[in-house]
Amino acid sequence: MELAPLYLKKSEERRLRAGHLWVYSNEVDTGRSPLTDFQPGQQVTLLASDGRAVGVGYVNPHSLICARLVSRDPDHRLDRSLMTHRINVALALRERLFPRPYYRLVHGEGDLLPGLIVDRFGDLLVVQLNTAGMEAVREALLAALQKVVGPSAILLRNDSALRALEGLPLETSQVGSVPEIAQLEENQVRFRIPLQGGQKTGWYFDHRRNRRRMQSYVSGMRVLDLFSYLGAWGLQAAAAGASRVTLVESSANALEWARKNAAEQGVTDRLETFKGDVFEALREFRTARRRFDVVIADPPAFIKRKKDRKNGLQAYQRLNRMAMQVLAKEGLLISASCSFHLAPQELNDLLLYQARHLDRSLQILERGHQGPDHPVHPAIPESDYIKCLFGRVLPS
Repeated sequence: MELAPLYLKKSEERRLRAGHLWVYSNEVDTGRSPLTDFQPGQQVTLLASDGRAVGVGYVNPHSLICARLVSRDPDHRLDRSLMTHRINVALALRERLFPRPYYRLVHGEGDLLPGLIVDRFGDLLVVQLNTAGMEAVREALLAALQKVVGPSAILLRNDSALRALEGLPLETSQVGSVPEIAQLEENQVRFRIPLQGGQKTGWYFDHRRNRRRMQSYVSGMRVLDLFSYLGAWGLQAAAAGASRVTLVESSANALEWARKNAAEQGVTDRLETFKGDVFEALREFRTARRRFDVVIADPPAFIKRKKDRKNGLQAYQRLNRMAMQVLAKEGLLISASCSFHLAPQELNDLLLYQARHLDRSLQILERGHQGPDHPVHPAIPESDYIKCLFGRVLPS
């Protein structure tokens, strides 16, 4: 059975031929292929205005990104065979990079499987189907994962905000017997994490290499980990010899898990937890004249959409200024952002401005990025989102 055609306006195929995977609704020739004729998730043959095939994609007529290219060969649909091949290619990279099976196995467009996220915790997979097109091939995808990885269980965390934008229900389900707790190892440090109540897939593998960089700076240091979640930064600092680690997190449950992991690592005597708002905590530390040798500021995305930009920039400025105010002399600020809408140079300039505002000098020692299990699609800037600067804050 042939796929229905989705015609593009004149010259609108150029971006796809140059490497992009997305089609926006205003690029579709709705006279020849009305979007109302398609069901969310339906696969189509993408055609240039002259009728030449660009490839196969899937459609969501209700989304601004109304189609995503999945194959440049018009004979290859998004089916079990294609997904098995793409997952095998993704797995080969991860197995080359990591000695232990704890990583992001599939990173959406970066692995040419748009709308799909798969994180691996040993023989357990946590999956997010974030688009209608991926939801439509759910059973074929699960079969492909079983064939390539053979997991003992799969947890589908289909409760992300991206699904709401696609008009999909928010839900969680599982294949096999999913344990309440997953285990992982990162930079030779072991963690146990809650699966059902955790954020997103339960862990943020994207900063793995930045956390490894951090370890060389913290031996004998007093470390403050802001927005600590389960303590990925802070507990790895403790494992690397930090003399004292303070975690600040608004979730009592996350801090409880951090304390459990600290106990298993034998670093409880060097751990302090502070439940509450990060900005309030920084204000209290400043008032009490508490100082830290290393401050880690890895907040959630303050700029999720363009319209959030003004308020988000103010939040990044305020956070980094207050973080500098509790740094000891010649202290290290590790400042990160996962907001695509904050460019790397903007984070650099923002830190410089805040340092000068406080009459201090700034040295940039290292620049971090997302790890290679979060590959960037070179034609899709949105896939390049992690920034991490290691800055030494000095007296003027």
